[in-house]
Amino acid sequence: MADHSANEVVSGQVWEQFCDELKAAGQQILRAEAPNDAFNRAEGWRYLTRLTRIGLDMFMECSDREFPTFYRPSHETAKIGADNPDNIYLRAEINGMHDYRISGSRGTVAYLGFIAIAGGYEEADSNMRSVASLDTHSGLEVNDDGTVEVILSRHPQPGNWLKITEDTVAILARETFLDRNTEVFADLKIERLATGGVKPAPLQAEQLAANLRNTAAFVKGTATLFADWAQGFKAQPNTLPAADQAYCQKLGGDPNIFYYHGYFNLADDEALLIEVDEIPVCDNWNFQLNNYWMESLEYRYVQIHINKHTAQYRKDGGVSIVVAAQDPACVNWLDTTGHREGTMAFRWIGAAEHPQPQCRVVKTHELSQLLQAS
Repeated sequence: MADHSANEVVSGQVWEQFCDELKAAGQQILRAEAPNDAFNRAEGWRYLTRLTRIGLDMFMECSDREFPTFYRPSHETAKIGADNPDNIYLRAEINGMHDYRISGSRGTVAYLGFIAIAGGYEEADSNMRSVASLDTHSGLEVNDDGTVEVILSRHPQPGNWLKITEDTVAILARETFLDRNTEVFADLKIERLATGGVKPAPLQAEQLAANLRNTAAFVKGTATLFADWAQGFKAQPNTLPAADQAYCQKLGGDPNIFYYHGYFNLADDEALLIEVDEIPVCDNWNFQLNNYWMESLEYRYVQIHINKHTAQYRKDGGVSIVVAAQDPACVNWLDTTGHREGTMAFRWIGAAEHPQPQCRVVKTHELSQLLQAS
């Protein structure tokens, strides 16, 4: 195997195969049911470049499980699967046979959680299953000086312990803000315990070949998975049905979150009115707009999502959210940023009850009267 990989590297075949696999992933952008206008196609091709960047971080730059480091697997300019605009995501690749320590400042983010993961989107079943979780909702302990330490191991440890298994391949951290403008993120690092003086190994041809294969498989697998999701959502436009929660957990979903996914499709003179009449006790809730490829829209500069903290509530305690292309001069308006269609997501975070959001399409000129009536 080593000699074969060396020959592939020397001949350039490994690079040709990598490029061919990336080219094949483009078929997901050209699927018959996907929007075929220039705007959505352009976002689709950009999406593949973003997935490639993430894959290279995951499998090429940050893949040394002896010397793990946190990187951001989804962020402002590289997005996957309805990435939450209220989150900072951190991921580190590990080997379930070793023990690790996460340490750093807790920060002031509303929610901090860790999930041990086995599998990934690059595998045939795209199964990024959760092994175990630990978070502020379920008792993550913080030191008096505001620092936090978590031990990752197969055997129980005192204090904050996150169970891992032999097939655990990564740790995913979620830091959830109520208000990014005022809260301080958790500044974390990860290290393997008892390294025995081992130093990072030089890059080998066999490893390079495997890294490129895994990167290409990740791009294709991720693009396929969420194109399949969007196709399913498109069949029930302008609704927010509850997702299959068990399936969400298999794909790395947070066990404290109850998910809804949907698809908006609006004419220029239409708006989607989303109403939740009862807000249960919860750590947070949020709603967001995504493009067809399930990338959150541009939340750095445009209001495309809303949460428990940023929403303005009705007198009866409920909330009404308006999705429209043009500003309807009302509170809780989310801008579709030029998208007539796309995907959307609603989350209850740390809630014992999960009221169903109600959706209806209305004419934009009717909004003022409808909102006054509520």
